[in-house]
Amino acid sequence: MRKSLTPLGETEMEILHHVWDLGEASVADVQERILQNRKVAYTTVMTVMKNLADKGYLKYDKKGLAYIYSPAKQPDDVRFFLINRLVDKVFHGSSSALIQTLIQSEQLSEKEKENIRKSIDEMED
Repeated sequence: MRKSLTPLGETEMEILHHVWDLGEASVADVQERILQNRKVAYTTVMTVMKNLADKGYLKYDKKGLAYIYSPAKQPDDVRFFLINRLVDKVFHGSSSALIQTLIQSEQLSEKEKENIRKSIDEMED
């Protein structure tokens, strides 16, 4: 069995972003937001949100008949975990190789380059 580069699929990440943006959300809240861009069944959103709760990314409380989901992990924690996994799997643990690849493959604006330099300078302080 082949393992994915990340433990989260595209739809899972999309749903996580909606819950992070909303702070807390029902399945219907998330479905309504996704429907602005594409069709998705209520049951699909419900299943993915339940799976995210099972994986520890979301938590939920029952309020009346509805389940209200909220983040169990903050965005930065998830991003750091996913990037670390990517660095290990694709770049053999080399963060500098990841950064060099990003810099070389992207058309960075002067503002983005300035922000990167500033971040590096702050690390050295």
